[in-house]
Amino acid sequence: MTPDGPPITPAGMSALRARYDHLLGTERPAITEIVSWAAGNGDRSENGDYLYGRKRMREIDRELAWLAKRMKLCRVLDPARQEDRTRAWFGATVTIADERDNQRVLTLVGDDEQDASAGLIGWSAPLAKALRGAGLGDLRRVTLPGGEKEWEVIAITYPNAR
Repeated sequence: MTPDGPPITPAGMSALRARYDHLLGTERPAITEIVSWAAGNGDRSENGDYLYGRKRMREIDRELAWLAKRMKLCRVLDPARQEDRTRAWFGATVTIADERDNQRVLTLVGDDEQDASAGLIGWSAPLAKALRGAGLGDLRRVTLPGGEKEWEVIAITYPNAR
């Protein structure tokens, strides 16, 4: 973990670790078993189980390498320990409203854990960049693919420390 790596929440790091453990402990051994069985069946050039298994094993190994590198690179930041809770920083849950009073609730998280459908916005997304450091009542203008839009910050919350 480097002090200046991309931020990630403890839950995001746990999700990366769980995916890594699942691939390494469950999926890879299962595929290895299939490939070993298929290799014993003779001609490998037309053996679908063998060819697919080898391809899937390469995909798993590539993802394991990426996950290991990412977990080492990311910097875990616990939003519950945020001292300045009056402004939107990493891990904040921010309620914003547009000029028509359409409200959205967003949580600023690491790029590896973003999920727009769940309201989790990656730290380097344009909307997250615009919201960084915003306080209650602040207006933030964001340029989106559909044009420019202005949002007002109407609430900021952080998780409580455990």
